[in-house]
Amino acid sequence: MAIDENGALEITAVRALESADRARSLWSDADRAWASRVAAEMVGEGAAAEAFLAARAHFALQRIGGRSRALPRAVHALRWRPWVGILVVVAAFAVGMAVDQVGGSHRIYLLDPPFLGVLVWNLGVYAIVVSGFVVRYGDAAPIGPIRRVITRWAGGRVRAGRGELAAAIEWFASDWSRLAGPLYGARAARVLHFAAAAFAAGLIAGLYLRGVALEYRATWESTFLDAQTVRWLLAAILAPGAAVTGIPVPSAEAIAAIRAPASENAATWLHLMAATAALLVIAPRLLLALWEWIVERQRLSDLALPLDQPYFARLLRGFRGGPVRVLVAPYSYAPPAAAAAGLERLVRGVLGSNASLTIAAPTAYGDEDAFGRILRLDAAVNVIALFNATATPEHEAQGAFLDRLAAQAGTGGTVVALIDESAFRERLGSEPTQLEARRASWRSLCAERRVPCAFATLAAPDPDKAGELERALDEALR
Repeated sequence: MAIDENGALEITAVRALESADRARSLWSDADRAWASRVAAEMVGEGAAAEAFLAARAHFALQRIGGRSRALPRAVHALRWRPWVGILVVVAAFAVGMAVDQVGGSHRIYLLDPPFLGVLVWNLGVYAIVVSGFVVRYGDAAPIGPIRRVITRWAGGRVRAGRGELAAAIEWFASDWSRLAGPLYGARAARVLHFAAAAFAAGLIAGLYLRGVALEYRATWESTFLDAQTVRWLLAAILAPGAAVTGIPVPSAEAIAAIRAPASENAATWLHLMAATAALLVIAPRLLLALWEWIVERQRLSDLALPLDQPYFARLLRGFRGGPVRVLVAPYSYAPPAAAAAGLERLVRGVLGSNASLTIAAPTAYGDEDAFGRILRLDAAVNVIALFNATATPEHEAQGAFLDRLAAQAGTGGTVVALIDESAFRERLGSEPTQLEARRASWRSLCAERRVPCAFATLAAPDPDKAGELERALDEALR
């Protein structure tokens, strides 16, 4: 299911808040569980993942807005308003009509006609578009400036934000610019192409309207060019208009006869200029705008969220299967109360506040088979094998225990090793050489059994380190 732009915008904002607010000072575990529960009730059990995430983000922003308007204001600032594009196009047409390059003399100088600058500018734009397409082979244009504008715009709307809230808004603006930058690039190009066509149309319309009440006179003058050269230049420039209208470009003799101070009624020249501008400016710009509209529609339909990332996987596991069941199986280690509490906070911080956590009785050293006799596993349980980092990992002990867990879990279960470094750090401090050597031993043991592993100081868990367990669980679920 494709998600709409506003839904993706709100989901990105709430993800930034929940990722930045690791201390739960702005958005507690209870708030997160409430948003998930209400969204699940609204969309129903069989709803698509995107529908659940969009509903959850919408309810979350409503509750967040009751406490601080900073994040909702940032979301509002980045929400696309179609009337903005319409206003830009209308304004371009009005400016084109208001521009009077002829001046009070009402004379059109053929070597410097009102539309010549517009024509040259647009031909230059076409050259840049074509060369850019050839160089990129149709890939999306660079969007660095657009990303910077998005980030500054969102940040500028919430300068009062401080601390974690400011970090969340900065995170949100960065993520959204990366996700929606290609879409915004196509949209900006579409609006600008329409505006360029509208400006040229307004310029032509203004000349014709003023020509009803005023007489424009055509003439030319030059220090270096003669009538024959002028006629050749005008024939080259106005060839598209002459081909469409059937009006020939006057001969060299006729052009020589209107050299300043002489002149003639400019109606013929206005028709040629208007037709040329329509063919070389208005029509190509409209085609380019149509192309960018198609690209915009495609990028809008491709506005996909990375649902395989741990953040979304965690939310969707709770939505699709109810509370996530987690069984902690300690090996030769009875975690003290502080470590058990830290483990619970860590697991629920990763898998959600409604995770169902069970800590089994420790398996004694050398009695690896006892775990299988006491408790049978099933495919719906996530198993965390808990070890103490002070123990030296052995293939015949800890390795055999992991083998037993993996065999019981089968193909549908998940097994992750979590090594508690609390006692190791208390005994030896944070001496990096010894700590890394011990970690390398555990990584080697787990890698041989293809069991993801993570390290944590459970007695004093750092919320910023939760990502390590999150990545291990995500790897086990693949």
